[in-house]
Amino acid sequence: MKKMLPWLITILLSITLIAIVAVFLYNQFLNPTSANPTEQALNSVQDVKPNQLSADKRVEVSSEITGVKTNLSEMDVIAVMSFAFQLDSKKTKEDFDKIKEIEIKPIIVRTLADMTAEEMQGSKGKDELATRLLNMINPILPEGGKLTKVEITDSIIQRL
Repeated sequence: MKKMLPWLITILLSITLIAIVAVFLYNQFLNPTSANPTEQALNSVQDVKPNQLSADKRVEVSSEITGVKTNLSEMDVIAVMSFAFQLDSKKTKEDFDKIKEIEIKPIIVRTLADMTAEEMQGSKGKDELATRLLNMINPILPEGGKLTKVEITDSIIQRL
């Protein structure tokens, strides 16, 4: 029996290690997670119920960031943009306004820095940018608030 104990321990450790590796590989490669930004946006706001807001209510839950200036991934292209953000509640808007210069604006600048002028062309490019911003901003909003809509209000993209 004393000679079998090291073999039993080795076999149990091997089985445990194989099980851990199998779970890790399943989560990494076989778990169907979506890398599509549009699907991520839909998933991030799926619990937000769409409702028609009055003009006063829209103003109450909306915030703006204007005059964002940065280079795109091509260093000879500059973008000047403004954004309107619609949130799910007045409390979320107040929290958003507190962090928009220190957390939201840097996210916008980083996102624009990863895009090319060709990616920004047309409504499809603008929708892609809005979707990326929605996906990146929602996780950092405090106290479970949700960003429901991102609109590009001004956009100038110019080669230097």
